[in-house]
Amino acid sequence: MPVYEYEALLSNGKTDRGIMDAESESAVRNRLRSSDKYPVKIRQTKTKSGGADKGSLSQLSIFDRIKPGEVHVMTRQLATLLGAGIPLDTALSSIIEQAENSSFKKVVAQLKESISEGETLSQSLGRYQRLFPNMYINMVRAGEASGSLDRVLSRLADFGEKQEALLARLRAALIYPAFMAIVGMGILFILVTYVVPNITQVFEEMEKALPWPTVVLISVSSFLQQYWWAVLILCIGLFFLIKLAIRQKSGKQAWDLVKLRAPILGAVMRKAILARFSSTMESLLGSGVGIIESLEIVKRIIDNSHISQVIDQAIEDINKGRSMANAFSGSPWFPPMFVQMVAVGERSGQLEEMLAKVSDASERDVEAAVLGMTSLIEPIMIVGMGLAVGLIVLSILLPIFEMNQMIS
Repeated sequence: MPVYEYEALLSNGKTDRGIMDAESESAVRNRLRSSDKYPVKIRQTKTKSGGADKGSLSQLSIFDRIKPGEVHVMTRQLATLLGAGIPLDTALSSIIEQAENSSFKKVVAQLKESISEGETLSQSLGRYQRLFPNMYINMVRAGEASGSLDRVLSRLADFGEKQEALLARLRAALIYPAFMAIVGMGILFILVTYVVPNITQVFEEMEKALPWPTVVLISVSSFLQQYWWAVLILCIGLFFLIKLAIRQKSGKQAWDLVKLRAPILGAVMRKAILARFSSTMESLLGSGVGIIESLEIVKRIIDNSHISQVIDQAIEDINKGRSMANAFSGSPWFPPMFVQMVAVGERSGQLEEMLAKVSDASERDVEAAVLGMTSLIEPIMIVGMGLAVGLIVLSILLPIFEMNQMIS
């Protein structure tokens, strides 16, 4: 269906701008007039290829790149505008005007159109669950029911910005070690497949028994020269085989357990899960979502089968009348500190505040642990590279030493 951009005058004299999918320009005019809007300008939008955009606005193409940061900015803007007393449809019109990403502009325009047709914001958001997850939609629904939509949106913006900032810091900390690993592997590959063969060719022509390290080096070098493509195919095949195994229920459970119990990395993973669990629960409960519904949402957000089992058991225990602290007290994945903080929060009626403190402490622990690991990775990689290069050099020098001894 074609897509049209329009500009119309409202009954109060203000200008309304937006995007609408319709069969024709006259259909856009009729729909605007039926909404008490006087059309001033209507034009059909074009796709990047120059043709008319025939896609429905209710569907997002896999090629439409919308970053999470854009959703956070929209949420913050919407919270600010609603907090200032601006109506929802007018606030969305303002966001449409400011949006730079055409795909995101279409999404907001469709939200505005759905709301003008009588839907609530949470109902409209439900069409775009790839952009707005269940947590987001449920919090908005709770805000609509309680009449505090602006505060809920502000809380959502805080949550999204906080999560994005943490991920950005973790990515930045891991970029240098990853770069070092790629460069190191590349150097070793070049040494073994190009440099070593030119040097060891002299030893092979001597037709003399060589030391075993040199024999191993020559064999590895020769194998990689001839069958590097087979090694590459094997690695790629192994990667996809592991991915396929993880998609199976038993494989996923095993992989999830490895992530939780792995030395060093397991501790970081457990803290990261605790941070996300606590921050999400704090946001949901603070927005008026019930504790059982909040746990159901968190279970879907945290993609770990063992944590999901713990949450399922906790939901069952809470439904039987137990407190949240007691429900999580027997789990090996939730530390005593978490249980104690939740117990204090339940007794004092400040559960959201206690969960926020657990989240902050866990996020600091995760960041410190990742920074500590990255600071260790560099010297470990340098030592590893030194040992590998040293073994190669030793394998080359051993025959030379033997030749010198024979000559002397």
